[in-house]
This record gives sequence, structure tokens and C-alpha cells, in this order.
Amino acid sequence: MGLLSLLLVGLLAFVPAVVRAAPYAAMVMDARTGKVLHSSNADTRLHPASLTKMMTLYIAFEAIERGEISLDTMVKVSRNAAAEPPSELGLAAGQRIKLRYLIRAAAVKSANDAATAIGEAISGSEAAFARRMNRTAKSMGMTRTTFKNAHGLTRDGHLSTARDMTILGRHLLYDFPEYYNLFSRRSTHAGLRTVKNTNRRFLNDYRGADGIKTGYTRAAGFNLVASAERGNERIITTVFGGRSTATRNAKVAELMDLGFRRAPSHANVRKPARPAYVGNTVPKGGAGKTIRVVTAVQKSLRPKMRPGTQAPVLVAVKDDIQDALKEVINKPAAAPDTLPANANKSIKPRERPKNLLLASTGNASAVDELVAEVIAEEQRREVVTRLSTSGGRHWGINVGRYPSRYAAEKVLVKTALAEMATLDGSLRKVVNRKGGFDANFMGMTRESADLACRRLQARQVTCFMIGPG
Repeated sequence: MGLLSLLLVGLLAFVPAVVRAAPYAAMVMDARTGKVLHSSNADTRLHPASLTKMMTLYIAFEAIERGEISLDTMVKVSRNAAAEPPSELGLAAGQRIKLRYLIRAAAVKSANDAATAIGEAISGSEAAFARRMNRTAKSMGMTRTTFKNAHGLTRDGHLSTARDMTILGRHLLYDFPEYYNLFSRRSTHAGLRTVKNTNRRFLNDYRGADGIKTGYTRAAGFNLVASAERGNERIITTVFGGRSTATRNAKVAELMDLGFRRAPSHANVRKPARPAYVGNTVPKGGAGKTIRVVTAVQKSLRPKMRPGTQAPVLVAVKDDIQDALKEVINKPAAAPDTLPANANKSIKPRERPKNLLLASTGNASAVDELVAEVIAEEQRREVVTRLSTSGGRHWGINVGRYPSRYAAEKVLVKTALAEMATLDGSLRKVVNRKGGFDANFMGMTRESADLACRRLQARQVTCFMIGPG
């Protein structure tokens, strides 16, 4: 009897250890506003499993956008990447494959070998890529996340939270909408073969679901970050520690329904601020060299003139802005019909372009008059439109396409007046396209262009970066 009692005690002690589920955590967020609608253990650090690949893919999209790599770059697969355990695409060491197929495999199949190959292609090694993942996470506000690898297989210290993963999912949705459709594909061709989506059951069963990422390891349980849209509403839900695919999907569906019930029918979309670009600390081939990211223009660009030539006249935004501001301040407030007939005489261009229609003094506001004067004055000057690329100042930003050159130039001047801090030293340039006239600021560093765009977007001004070439 004593031996039997000891045996029973031993079994009772052993059984819970076998069936014990991974810790549960959840968060429900209104994707439009970032408002949390429900949370449970949302700040508990847990194993994220393949939810990690959301960050791997985010950095891949960022690297493509920044010109570090392209979708058609042929990536050489390392032994390290090829040796990753399933889920896998089946890459072989030494094989070359386009980055686009690695991205598809990581997003849809959740392939570990593809994720590692992506990280090594961008940062040179998985360890360097993990450091970049952590810097990006910190910049996003993922304060309780630490990444140790690109795929999410269990490793000591590789931890995240339901809150942080929800934040990351929201950034994927709004920062890279052009790539977001990847996460809703039920299957896709990944170079070597067609792969099926690990999240296809939830995508098929829940109305409005269109992503994002599943994850599973023994330590993590069954994880999922999901997003769904119904009418004007969009909800993001994260669940850690599901006991099976079926029970996890059922829980996510339950939380999604809760989110749609609690979210208002109409809400203004407040996109998350783009995280600061961090890049690679040690680029490939540059051992010991550090890239320092600057967040503002340090000095105005002045191209060096060639020997024996006259110095070019460079129209700097700052000079025009200062003159324009002085004119606005000193200009008397007069009714339109009392303005002198020759008000614009001193700044009349020598030859007015056919498509430039200056606002008449009879119906133009003071701001419009100012814009017209600055544009007309600029027509008189010799403008240097081709900039030296020394110092990396071969980036720019676009603030929209407009039906006329005058409209584009007007927007450029108003934008320069509003955003003097980041556009100092840049050049205004209007480019004639088939669909209209592009309003661009050129001659910027990549960092200053990114900062200017983020500041303008925060004021609801349309802006996107223009890369080299």
C-alpha cells in the first residue's frame, strides 16, 4: 500500500507537467485609432514563436523601400539558413533564390529557413539582424520585446507580449499596405513550390479576416495575430497560448466579435507614427564601421563648382522663405480693390511661361499673392536642378501631383513655409508627368527626407519619399 501510494503521488505530480498549457494572453485593439478594447495578461513576456516573422518581414519591406535590397535580389542561402528545422521551404545551402520568394515563404508558409535567409541577406548575419529587429521594436514602442533570431523558434530570452505584437501588426497594416495582401493569400508560389497559408482556416471561417500571422512552439502554444475589417471598422486581435489551432481560432473569433461590438461604427483613422529608420549598425563589408542616423539637415547643400566656371546661382528654400516671411509681415493689410495697379511690377518675370497664371490682385489672398511673387521671382533666376550626390543628398520627397505647374509650385512654397526645420537646404522641383505636375523637394539625405515626410504626414499632408534615380 505504501508503494502504491508513492506511485500515485508520483503520477499526480507528473501529469500536470505533461498537460500544462502555455500561459494565455490576449489583446483586442481598434486598428483605426489604436484604442485597446480588451486585454488579458497583455504585458506578460511570453514566447512569440513565429509571430516573430512579422518583424522579419517588416524590416524586409523597409529595406526594400530604402533601397538596401530589392525584391529581385538573388539571395545565396547559407548553411545556417538551410539547416533550420520545419516549418521550412526546403532551401539548400549555396542555392540562390529571389528575395520575393523568401518573403512569400516566410509570410504564408511561415518557413524558418526563408526567414533566416532574409535576415542574413539584409544584415549579413542572423545575430546582426536580430540587433536590428530589437532597435526597430524599441523605436515602435515595443518596450517588452527581445528578439534573438529571425524565425521565432524557442530560445532563452526571445520574448514578447500580446501588446507588443498587436502594435507590430498594426504597423505592418498601415506602414506597408502595398505588401499587406501577402498575409491573406491562401497559397502562393514561393520559387521552389506552391505553399499554403498556415492561417487559411481562420481566413476562410471568419468574415472579414485578411491576416496576419500564426505561431506555434511547445513553449509558446498556439499563437495568432489576426486582423479583420467589416464596413468602416477594423479590429486587430492577438492571442498567446492557445491549446490547439481550433481552440485558438475559436478564441480569436470570440475576441474579434467583442472588438466589433465595442468599436464605434465611425472613427477617424490615426495611423501609427512610422518608427525611426535604424538600418544596419555594421554593414556588410564594413567591419567596425558604424552608420550614424541623423534626424535633421546639418548644413545647406552647396555643390562645388568646376574649375574655370562661374559659381552657379543656387535657389535655396531657406532664402526664399525668409524673404517671403518678411514680405508677409511688412505687407499692409489692404482691401483687394485698394491695391495699386503695379503691385507686382517689381517682381514681374522677364518671360512669363505659357502655363503660369498668376492670381490677379483683384481676387487673390495675401498668401496667394506671396506665393505668386515667390514663384514669379524664381522664374527670373538661374536654378540649379541637378545636384551632386556627394554626401548622400540624392533623396527627395513628393507632396502630391497637381493639374498645373502653378498649382504644384504654390504647394511647394506653402509647404516650405510650414516645414522650415526639415526642408532647409532642399530644392523645389516641379516634374511634368502624364497625369499632372509632381511637386518635389530634392537634394535631401535619406534621413532628412524620412523625417520631413513623417512630420508632414503628422499634419495630414500627403508625402512619400523619392529614392536615388
